[in-house]
Amino acid sequence: MPYAAPDLTSARMQMALSLGWHIVIACLGVGFPVLVLLAEWRGQRTGDATYDLLARRWAKSLAVLFAVGAVSGTILSFELGILWPGLMGRFGEVIGLPFAIEGIAFFLEAIFLGIYLYGWDRLSPRLHLLAGVPVAVSGVASAWFVVTANAWMNQPRGFRLEAGVVRDPDPVKAMFNPATPVETTHMILAAYLVAGFGVASVYAWAWLRGRRDRYTRLGFLLPFTFAAVFALPQVVVGDWAARFLAERQPVKLAAIEGLERTQRGAPLHVGGVVEIPKGLSLLAKHDPDAEVIGLDSVPPEDRPPALPVRIAFQLMVAVGTGLVGLAAWLALAWWRRRDLPRSRLFMLAAAAAGPGAVVALESGWVVTEVGRQPWIVYGLVRTADAVTDAPNIRLGYYALLVVYTAMTVATVYVLRRLARLPREAGTDPAAPEPMT
Repeated sequence: MPYAAPDLTSARMQMALSLGWHIVIACLGVGFPVLVLLAEWRGQRTGDATYDLLARRWAKSLAVLFAVGAVSGTILSFELGILWPGLMGRFGEVIGLPFAIEGIAFFLEAIFLGIYLYGWDRLSPRLHLLAGVPVAVSGVASAWFVVTANAWMNQPRGFRLEAGVVRDPDPVKAMFNPATPVETTHMILAAYLVAGFGVASVYAWAWLRGRRDRYTRLGFLLPFTFAAVFALPQVVVGDWAARFLAERQPVKLAAIEGLERTQRGAPLHVGGVVEIPKGLSLLAKHDPDAEVIGLDSVPPEDRPPALPVRIAFQLMVAVGTGLVGLAAWLALAWWRRRDLPRSRLFMLAAAAAGPGAVVALESGWVVTEVGRQPWIVYGLVRTADAVTDAPNIRLGYYALLVVYTAMTVATVYVLRRLARLPREAGTDPAAPEPMT
């Protein structure tokens, strides 16, 4: 198999590029519909035209993101089949169900998004708001079903192997594997954080550049508050995920912590530097003297690359802690004065929160995917054994570089054009806000 080594690398790079690009757009597709509905609901409830204006403009951006997300998602579905026949060809009847249902959710989302966009000023306000609910629900459903397939790759269930051949496939059991609850919850919360902090950061930047009207204030406050609400629960789910790894994927946890040998009372390294004695045992098993499995529990060829996994995890935790701190800062200021924090530093940090949430998202994905290596199906099939032996996979990677570069430029260009459209007459609240 002369192409095996270089093509494995090319195939991995191709998937990394596609997944790394698509996951950001997909997260915006999950969280953005909720923001649009919240803005429209607030507009109807309060009669404030600013919320209605925000909802209309955000809906246009949502349509653009939905379109490019559909393109990148289609590319991914083809790549799964073309690059990894040892996964989809062999286990397709086991994990094909969530992809099929995700397709249905996608079409429902597309249908109701069309109704929602076309129905503005044609449907009654309440009916129009209701038409947007399936868009938000379908977005969450799509994420849930796709992530169940990834959870299955970490905890394969719903079949048995006889001489390497899949027997008795049970797609429902495969979908509801032990990793599904924690992975899907973690991912959907991450999507809400990326969407909320991402949208808020645009308005925080506008505020820093001097646009201090009511439109900018509400455009910041609504998505930032939305994200802040989910920041603390994400920490709780992160603790849940750590305990899950300690029980079900201890080698991945060992890579995350750089734990070379199995030991009792294992220390926790905060930021990779500060050592907390027995902290890892306490965090992972709620017992300071509990045994934690180290990398030495498996042969070297079965260990994930510990350094990138560890760096990605530390980065995710550092950014996540910063986002929780920002959420607490806003909550404290609102509790004391019913107003935003009166600090330029807060707005600078808020402007950075959107890119930061994306960094945390990508880092978490690296922890999940690289931490599972060398297995594509954990404990059963190695990634190297699932890749196609077709030549010239690297050409596909180069082509994808061109495609994603073009889509990135086009998406940013269109979104910037939408942001610069003049606001509709009579709906532009230009009254300055008192924040300093």
